[in-house]
Amino acid sequence: MTSRTGRPPSVFDRAFLSDSETVLEVLLIRHGQQELNLDGPTGELIDPPLSDQGRLQARLLGEALSTVHLDAVFASPLERALRTAEAVAAQQRLDVQVISDLREVEIFRDVPDDQTPKEFFGRELLEAIRHRMLTERSWDVYPSSERSADFSHRAINAVEQAIATQTSGRIAVVCHGGVINAYAGHIIASPYDMFFRPAHTSVSIVAAGDGLRVLRSLNDVHHLRTAEGDATTY
Repeated sequence: MTSRTGRPPSVFDRAFLSDSETVLEVLLIRHGQQELNLDGPTGELIDPPLSDQGRLQARLLGEALSTVHLDAVFASPLERALRTAEAVAAQQRLDVQVISDLREVEIFRDVPDDQTPKEFFGRELLEAIRHRMLTERSWDVYPSSERSADFSHRAINAVEQAIATQTSGRIAVVCHGGVINAYAGHIIASPYDMFFRPAHTSVSIVAAGDGLRVLRSLNDVHHLRTAEGDATTY
């Protein structure tokens, strides 16, 4: 471990990667707000575009990060994440590198595309599922969906794939709330699939180096608070 101060690193420096020149900073960024009709057919819930508010959020994010050097920008292939990543990459004159497994957890993926969840499951079962999610916070409460362990496995590996491209510097990984929870939760050993709710275009920071992963911050939205108002949404 190379120290920036020239003194031998303390145990806390080593544990939290706080005094090293060979640390990679990973910005985990949620996409901007999407156009989403929760009462629509399942097929329309998978890959909605950014809303007007989401495009504003993506622009504000790109502008805020324009003064921060990025070595690479990675993104989920889903449109809301890809367009948000493009707003960041354009300011850096970088290409967006797509990693398929950064896509969001596939809730209700086995429900026919032309049916709504309410039509497929019925109102009572859907309410029961939602109640379980309130208390259990596990993707496994959702039937006909991607299993929690499978999602966590691919999401964590996808972020690690991006990390493996660099040994130091800074990268942005633009993805989804479930992916950010899976990776950050893995670091802190959270018992929940969703232990916090990332705001649209929020920035959470992980440090990677010396075989360690350290969670440094969660849910930064300062770029959304402007003189014209607060553009924060969830």
